[in-house]
Amino acid sequence: MHLKEFVSNYQTYPVLFIGSGISLRYLKESFTWENLLKHICFEITENNEYFLDLKSQYQNENQTYSYDKIASELEIKFTEFCSKNRDGKFKEINDMFYKNLENNINVSRLKIYISKLFADLEIKDELQEEINGLKNLKKNISSIITTNYDTLIENIFDFYPLIGNDILMSNPYGTVYKIHGCVKQPQDIIVTEKDYEKFNKKYELIQAQLLSLFIHNPIIFIGYSISDENIKKLLRIIFDYVTPNSEIAEKIKSNFLIVEYEKDNTNLNISDYDIVLENNTTVRVNKLKTDNFKGLYTELANFQPHVSVMDIRKVYSIIREIEIVGSGIKVEIAQDIDNLGNHEKILVIGSDKQIQIQYENITGKKILRDYFNIIENKIVEKINKIDECRIQKDQYFPIYGFSSFKNTVIDKVDILKQQQKEKLQHILIEKKINKRKGFTNIQDIIDDDSIPKTYKKHYILYYLLKSKIAIDSVEKYLKQEINKDTEYRTILCGYDLVKYGTKEDIQEILKGIK
Repeated sequence: MHLKEFVSNYQTYPVLFIGSGISLRYLKESFTWENLLKHICFEITENNEYFLDLKSQYQNENQTYSYDKIASELEIKFTEFCSKNRDGKFKEINDMFYKNLENNINVSRLKIYISKLFADLEIKDELQEEINGLKNLKKNISSIITTNYDTLIENIFDFYPLIGNDILMSNPYGTVYKIHGCVKQPQDIIVTEKDYEKFNKKYELIQAQLLSLFIHNPIIFIGYSISDENIKKLLRIIFDYVTPNSEIAEKIKSNFLIVEYEKDNTNLNISDYDIVLENNTTVRVNKLKTDNFKGLYTELANFQPHVSVMDIRKVYSIIREIEIVGSGIKVEIAQDIDNLGNHEKILVIGSDKQIQIQYENITGKKILRDYFNIIENKIVEKINKIDECRIQKDQYFPIYGFSSFKNTVIDKVDILKQQQKEKLQHILIEKKINKRKGFTNIQDIIDDDSIPKTYKKHYILYYLLKSKIAIDSVEKYLKQEINKDTEYRTILCGYDLVKYGTKEDIQEILKGIK
């Protein structure tokens, strides 16, 4: 079965379970659990064999290794090393350790060091487009569960991170459950044997919180090996509560997808895979082996739910507030809802000001100012209102990006495309560009005193259309601009055309410009 067909059967929003493979794929510096411990061993001993000695002591019967026990040994060694070398190699770690203690916060030096290692995020430039595809899933993902310490996922999705005890009392929509801790709270990082013992006791409560997500939502594992213990543990949790051959068990298994990385494989076809649990129970799940993550994200983003996850989160949060006695929220039923038809029912929750903003008239200028938000979050409802907007002939309006999505209906799209091209061509013909300048970045144009300030947008536009300036740098520049003035709108229309138009469209504009 192809992934597209598989996703089309979703009835609810999927839950992502994200492992270290995702951080390794997108970050310049990241570690598997084994490589993290190996790195720390070398830092304190400058000897690769020390880690191998530890590893040999904690090999299990099934040829795996108890990394939590290795971490426990390493924590003792790391503490001893730092204590004996107060102002040495790990002076900064010692400083943080003692500062915490002065504030009655006791966090081991090892966890402080781990949090420092994972704190600085530097994304691989060559995978930025793929990461943008991952970001586009925001509206179609219920929740994310991760064992990663870094903040990559919450930064990409802008989801609220839940760490430690916060997991027990939470809004399940639009959240990241960081079940092994986070660099922002080193004290909650789970790495040693003792940490895991405490976690397993607490996990009985956490799993009750997560179990309903597992039962009612599709689960997609990304960034894990097919043999990863986290996958087996999750299956054990589910089938401790669900009869293996029941109807609900079959529903869970049919929604359970494991995405396993395989270098250079562009396949998006799903196959069956049997996982054998400790009690010899065999669970058949769906497996996708691929290196085509861009295609994976595209298919998941094309899934069209009836309402976005973020909207559900907003409603859920306010309903929780209404439930709190004395919250001060006014509840008013406008009509006799028992006598309303389904098509007549409208739920509006929020402050008077928010509601007025939500239902104000949408104009072309407002859509233009909200361009990147609409594009990145695929707000089709706003795009479909473009025909209702009065867009003047002399108005800059970036229609190409808005018309690139499925399920959009814009009757005057061809008229607006022609208008966009004519506006861009006219402004380049009107102002003469010194083509000998040979600019390759925006900053050089801004810094060039020989170019009048009012002409700079023309230069940026020209060299963008000529593919001399990278489109990603133009996007970054536009997102940083606060004033949505004529300069912004001009460059935005050029960016929109280059990003979503054709080579023929661009050549049509450049034709005749001397």
